[in-house]
Amino acid sequence: IGKVINIGSNMKEGSLLNLEGPSNSANYPGIIIGKELSRNLGIFYGDTVNLISPMGVMTPMGMVPRMKKFKIVGIFESGMYEYDSSFLYISLKNAQDFINMPGVVTGIEVKTDDIYRVKEIASRIVRDLGYSYWTKDWMEMNRNLFAALKLEKITMFVILILIIMVAAFNIVSTLIMVVMEKNKDIAILKSMGATASSIMKIFIIEGLVVGVVGTLLGTIGGYTLGFLLSEYKFIKLPSDVYYISTLPFRIDSVDSILIDISAIGISFLATLYPSWQASRLLPAEALRYE
Repeated sequence: IGKVINIGSNMKEGSLLNLEGPSNSANYPGIIIGKELSRNLGIFYGDTVNLISPMGVMTPMGMVPRMKKFKIVGIFESGMYEYDSSFLYISLKNAQDFINMPGVVTGIEVKTDDIYRVKEIASRIVRDLGYSYWTKDWMEMNRNLFAALKLEKITMFVILILIIMVAAFNIVSTLIMVVMEKNKDIAILKSMGATASSIMKIFIIEGLVVGVVGTLLGTIGGYTLGFLLSEYKFIKLPSDVYYISTLPFRIDSVDSILIDISAIGISFLATLYPSWQASRLLPAEALRYE
């Protein structure tokens, strides 16, 4: 168990080592349960519980459930409510004895070094073992969740683009105000020989500076906040509502670069109209009342 799901690092009380062998003088085998299951049932470390097997014993009176006493020798907390509220662990030998299937293993969990190669590894296992065996990977088990996360990711990207576009309109309005305030200066530059393209470049560069500086500050702030969230996990979630008890956070460099490029690109587009308006300014009109 400890090598596949790494439950040893999630133990809140007790130890995995206590699963093997009698856990007390009464020779009760050990059992490890989740923290939420412990809280919901009102059972704690050191208590004794009765387990009922779905595979009972046939008697002249009919099917009789198989019951066995276990002692709680550990409590774990994985951070996932679904596991912490419904999972418990006993040793393989005790499980075989409990369901009266000595020497039988009904399933094996496999842990891979690369979680994204599970499809390839699962296909290889089925191919090597034969038709009677089947596999189910973590992607198949959480297909609906991943579909929802993919849709949420697309939605968040659209929302970010809309926020950037609002910022772009602010750049447009700011540059238009600058053009209106700098009419005299633009007219003087044009009367001294400045071309329309050079005037456009001035305002395009000014708008790009605003966009690039804002993008850099936002990226730095986002990476800083992301690092704090991933390290300290100070945003808590109700574990009975969500799959997890804390908000996970991972910085995706590709997404970050894509958003930065989009922000700078929209900032550039936002500078075109004010720059074009400035380049069309007639010196005589601007200096008429000066």
